[in-house]
Amino acid sequence: MAVPVRLKLFQVLAIALILNMNSYSLFRRSRLRLALWYAGVMGVILSVSGLGMYRAMVQTNWAAMEREIESIAGTLHDSVEPLLPPSEEPTAVLQQIFPDLCLSGQPCKATPTLIQRHTIGISDRTTYYIRLFNHQGKLLAFSPNQPLSLPPTLNRSSWQTFRTAKGIRYHQFTTILHSANTHSLANEANADSSWGYLQIGRTLEHFDAEIRRIRWIMAIGLPIALSLVATSSWWLSGLAMQPIYQSYQQQQQFTANAAHELRSPLASLLATVEAILRIPQSNQQDIQIMLHTVERQGRRLSHLIADLLLLTSLEQNSGAKPFQPCCLNDLVSDLTEEFLELATAADINLTCQIPPCEIYTLGNESQLYRLVSNLIANAIQHTLKGGYVTVSLVKSDYTAIIAVKDTGIGIGLADQKRIFDRFYRVDGDRSRKTGGTGLGLAIAVAIAQKHQGSLRVESQVGKGSIFTLEMKVSSSNTIVNC
Repeated sequence: MAVPVRLKLFQVLAIALILNMNSYSLFRRSRLRLALWYAGVMGVILSVSGLGMYRAMVQTNWAAMEREIESIAGTLHDSVEPLLPPSEEPTAVLQQIFPDLCLSGQPCKATPTLIQRHTIGISDRTTYYIRLFNHQGKLLAFSPNQPLSLPPTLNRSSWQTFRTAKGIRYHQFTTILHSANTHSLANEANADSSWGYLQIGRTLEHFDAEIRRIRWIMAIGLPIALSLVATSSWWLSGLAMQPIYQSYQQQQQFTANAAHELRSPLASLLATVEAILRIPQSNQQDIQIMLHTVERQGRRLSHLIADLLLLTSLEQNSGAKPFQPCCLNDLVSDLTEEFLELATAADINLTCQIPPCEIYTLGNESQLYRLVSNLIANAIQHTLKGGYVTVSLVKSDYTAIIAVKDTGIGIGLADQKRIFDRFYRVDGDRSRKTGGTGLGLAIAVAIAQKHQGSLRVESQVGKGSIFTLEMKVSSSNTIVNC
């Protein structure tokens, strides 16, 4: 018989190990999938945001550059127009106004002076250039630094962008010039009434260099940002999956504990039934004793299943009924009277302290009854002979406080953090002998939370414990001078 039992044990362990590995693989795949989704969404958001920022920066710099060109063109336009008499030779006039410009068809000698520099009004001559045309579009004068590939004829478009053979881009603006005598009569939209055209242009080398710098920053920064997003997504997915994994582990632990608790009475029950079947029918006395054992184990199973179902209904809030006003004075008094016989049998002094006025709270009376009864039963079970258990009810402002104090064995600090867990026992052997299932305090704290209350414990080993339940008072049914 030992060999098959060991084989079955090994089979159970193997199945448990496989299930554990499968569940770990499932959570790992779920975490990876969640991380990929998060990284993908954040990657799209970052990419779209980066592209939008890039376009916004390019458009902003381009608009600022055009405003600067228009400002320079406007300044020159307003400075030059009053000096343009229509009767004189254009070449002589341009030599007087722009002595540092090169005249079309003549040798170009660039010898700018401080006065000439002021006359032209452009501080950065390496970036900007000037071109002047007559009203027929013929080139009259130009800056020495103008692009060599520019045509001598006029393009009357306001804005032009072009690229030279060396790959350098230029952007230029064209405006109409009128002489001083004809300005008041001329229509600026009519090219025949104009003196000529002023063209201001600039190289886009600095602009293109800035754009390339932005592109390099994005080309390097975006992958770094995406890698950080991928790393953070894995970390965040772990944080998101942690409560689920802990809940799953708690469910596994709960299943294991429930199976363990059910196994002991079932094994005892089956063993007793087998023994009854083997006993001769004539031995009725032994059969009766064993039947009592079967009944006791059956009741233990029934209580355990009932507690499990109650916990499930409390957590799922199934079959919830509307809260009704409950008189806590009657509840404490009735429970003290009910447990008095049990306390007397255990040689324990059970007393209650109830105020003269009635204290009400909104709740489920049967659940509150179960909560306080679990606390009193737990105090009696863990109090030695000759000890005391006191149940008190007080009102503090808008809070009703029920305290169950005992002079029992006490609870260690490490155990105080776990006594409200399911199936947890400070002293497992003692609890099983007294019929405890390890669910009493778990049910009590679940009921307290459902009633928006709190349940806490204060205890010292060897000196006793105090379980304190705090709930809101129903003000409509409470006497003020309580």
